[in-house]
Amino acid sequence: MFGRNQQGFTLTEIMIVVTIIGVLACVAIPMFQMVPQRSKSTEAVTALGMIRSAMRIYYVEHGTFANPSLFTDGAQVTNGGLLGVSNNDLAGRYFSSECYMFDGDAGANAFTVKCDGGQSTALFASEVTTIVVTIDEGGDLVRVF
Repeated sequence: MFGRNQQGFTLTEIMIVVTIIGVLACVAIPMFQMVPQRSKSTEAVTALGMIRSAMRIYYVEHGTFANPSLFTDGAQVTNGGLLGVSNNDLAGRYFSSECYMFDGDAGANAFTVKCDGGQSTALFASEVTTIVVTIDEGGDLVRVF
């Protein structure tokens, strides 16, 4: 009754396709889970770029990156108002001015500015508590999620 012209897939072919889809999902899902964190961190990257530019302008004017007495490790970037960067300049949706801290030795003409999402008091700060972004005098950017 049934001829050899039957249409359809064998169980083996279906199992191979399901296995391939499973492997692709295992690879793709972790990659896509980082996309929201990375997009939220761009706010900090933008602000850190502005801070780095302000530090470079200060360097051109004064011959050093910042006043070492005001910019000790852990000091807020807006400390003393020397850089011309205010709390309002750094206030954002995810990160607030409290996140941006100076690190390094300004007298040695080297610095690192760190944005720690765990220190944020911004409206959506709870979404970025694990994000830490740093930038140094050379513009090297490091993101940790």
